[in-house]
Amino acid sequence: MTVLILIGSTSFAQIGGAPGAYSRMGFGARGLGMGNAMTAVVSGDVIGYYNPAVIPLAEYRNASGSFGLLSLDRTLNYISFTQTLPPDAGVSAGLINAGVSNIDGRDADGEQTGPLKTSEDQVFLGFGLKFRSGFSFGLNLKILYYHLYTDFTSVTAGLDFGVLYRVDNALTLGLTVKDVNSKYKWDSTPLYAEQGTTSQDNFPLLITGGIAYMLPDSIGLVSADIEFSNVQTRMLRVGAEVPIIREVTLRAGVDRIDLKEKGMGVSPAFGFTIARGFQGWTPSITYVYIMEPFAPTGMHLISLGVIF
Repeated sequence: MTVLILIGSTSFAQIGGAPGAYSRMGFGARGLGMGNAMTAVVSGDVIGYYNPAVIPLAEYRNASGSFGLLSLDRTLNYISFTQTLPPDAGVSAGLINAGVSNIDGRDADGEQTGPLKTSEDQVFLGFGLKFRSGFSFGLNLKILYYHLYTDFTSVTAGLDFGVLYRVDNALTLGLTVKDVNSKYKWDSTPLYAEQGTTSQDNFPLLITGGIAYMLPDSIGLVSADIEFSNVQTRMLRVGAEVPIIREVTLRAGVDRIDLKEKGMGVSPAFGFTIARGFQGWTPSITYVYIMEPFAPTGMHLISLGVIF
């Protein structure tokens, strides 16, 4: 049974099955559609997940909810809200929910004990402040919850830090340090009584640099991120989006381009947004299809949002 639980808990793995893999998959259909190359993107419906320093540069207040259709009995859902605080600040909040269900539970004799499921959640609250020099700074406070099995749970906290420099109206540069102090703490005493132990699983520390460029006449946006971690990974991400008419934007991106050839497998994505404004509100629907290299089928993600 323990082996089956561990297999289910690492089905989202991106950095060698390290803890918190679900939280590194990206956020929302727009972000995943851009290959998660969002560290320096300040246009459109921004959120603090990728870089809290972009929050005070948000063009408008926005809220969204997303749900994923994934193989292998996995779930992935998002909720977010971003609000500027004039003249120079902003806040952003969000929730990531992920899990695996229908895990075949068995006892030590191999007898079935019924289906099991796991659930991981991250709640974050971000704050950003911009300066007249073109720089902005932000941080995310994150609460991490993992329900692994019956009373076997972990509740901890972590931090993200970000900076952004707006070179001009077209070019921005970003840098983040993510998952500072993020970890899971385990105490198996409720399960095994005096034979129980305590342990700690640290999330990888991620350092990401990004660049975003708005093409002349706003005909499109291109972006790229490079990510380093303290578990010796180096990833490249690229993305682009083009508004073909006012109400429709197409986008594409590639995530997990492994610059160290560790066999992670690239993950291309393709999607679109349809939005139509009326009376100061602009509801939208965003869809993305993500090719997962190690899953039997790709992932579909749909976001319903509104700017106001």
